[in-house]
Amino acid sequence: MNIAQRLTENAKLFPDKKAVTYPSWDKQTSTYSYDSLTFRELDIRSNKFATGLSKMGLKKGDKTLLFLRPSLDFSAMTFALFKLGVVPVFIDPGMGRENLLKCIKECAPVGLIAEKEVHLIRMIFRGTFKSVKFNVTNGKRTWGKMRSLQRMLEEKTQTFKSVQFEADDTAAILFTSGGTGSPKGVVYSHQIFDQQTTILRDLYKLTSHDVDLPGFPLFSLFTIAMGMTSCIPDMDPSKPGQCDPKKLYQNIMDQKPTFVAGSPAIWERVADYCIQKNLTLPSIKFLVMFGAPVSVLIHKKFKALLPNGTTYTPYGATEALPVTNISGDFILKNTATLSENGKGTCIGKVVPGSTVNIIQITDAVIPTMSEAQVLGENSIGEIIVKGPTVTKEYLNLPDKTAEAKIYEGSEIWHRMGDMGFIDSEGLLWFLGRKTHRIETKEGLVTPIPCEAIFNRHPSVKRSALVGLGVKGKQTPAIVIERKDGQFLSGKERSIFEAELFSIAKKFPHTAGIQKIFLSKHFPVDVRHNIKIDRLKLKEEIEGHEIN
Repeated sequence: MNIAQRLTENAKLFPDKKAVTYPSWDKQTSTYSYDSLTFRELDIRSNKFATGLSKMGLKKGDKTLLFLRPSLDFSAMTFALFKLGVVPVFIDPGMGRENLLKCIKECAPVGLIAEKEVHLIRMIFRGTFKSVKFNVTNGKRTWGKMRSLQRMLEEKTQTFKSVQFEADDTAAILFTSGGTGSPKGVVYSHQIFDQQTTILRDLYKLTSHDVDLPGFPLFSLFTIAMGMTSCIPDMDPSKPGQCDPKKLYQNIMDQKPTFVAGSPAIWERVADYCIQKNLTLPSIKFLVMFGAPVSVLIHKKFKALLPNGTTYTPYGATEALPVTNISGDFILKNTATLSENGKGTCIGKVVPGSTVNIIQITDAVIPTMSEAQVLGENSIGEIIVKGPTVTKEYLNLPDKTAEAKIYEGSEIWHRMGDMGFIDSEGLLWFLGRKTHRIETKEGLVTPIPCEAIFNRHPSVKRSALVGLGVKGKQTPAIVIERKDGQFLSGKERSIFEAELFSIAKKFPHTAGIQKIFLSKHFPVDVRHNIKIDRLKLKEEIEGHEIN
């Protein structure tokens, strides 16, 4: 099998249909124009790239870094690598230089296909890139044995026979962002990609008539594989929280996507812009947000903005995606009030084919399921999942693999690293990251239920629960980021804190929180710009950086 076969099949089924579009802004007319490739053209372009890479010497199994910005060539090159059997390595460039260079060195790539800026960095950090033998640039200038994408497009051949794989053979390496720990390379097989494509298609009842606008570039590979048109938005995917909502709104109006996906940080900005301008998004049927818990408020905002659709929040991780799914309509009708009152974030029912269990929280390695303590309904513990999209290992990190996987015969359970519980209706509830749990003398305190209470104050943008001191004797404290960005002091602060304590005392799980800190801006993850780094906040408090 080979996941790229889906593109070739679509090229036969829909040869003249647009597969991917790319926006270009015209300053003179203040309008967008859109370059595009049909499925036939995308398949041919990927064949030319595969041929060119093969002539360079890249072969099945070679790990190759792919650092191209979202573009027509990004999609074509990714499928070209799959066809050739080369293993693309995807690393988020926004994770910071130290982590980025560490990941590159760890995976020891043979090839590098990248923007010209990356090749300049390669010349500076030669030791990090010493394993690289084959270099390809999308720039015009080449040196040494480097080849350009433009030269590869001059290949006369239009066909390429895809390399075949066993189902469990490695297809790609996707690095986690490191937002809640050290970045790790997740090993993906062709079967997992194929299963994910089918599950996502069935989950949202997508067809070849749907149109996609991906806020997260890799998501477009699934939709192209489904025969959908994928419209690249005008934004920097490495900085979703800094996207320009005006540009995204115009892309949506021009391309009329029915399916849009990405970080809540993107769509909250778009929602606020539309509300301010009294606009709606009539083409969208499915607005999918992932990467972090999505507030009830975002679902409420989009309720009026999507006359023909609703929001969705699938739950998962790079190591297992998707795990559960839930719609904004269901949340607003059934669980929103419970979440606002501190029950947690409802993340829906398990997707078909997967199984979720809750086990006793522990930081120890659990080799087999016989050594795990499985808990019953409404019991708080660690979330684990098994199913067709659960990955088997991390690249060259056997210790991390052992920490994250539990074996049950031939099946593998992945430890999500999250806390939650399953209610009597079979709904999964998220309570926070396991590493963010607080253990007091009285017992376990989880972040999400407590933060929901403090978020009820009209001046609070968001809050974060941290535990001061050592595990087992921690003191829970709440850190507040205000909507106005103000760092209050004196009488104003005293009044604000009194109002917060007054709200907290109405709920048993927050009544005992006695410490409040203010922060002008929370540290967040690099990929989705929304996961709060509570451990860093704790360090800042204990280092007297915030008070």
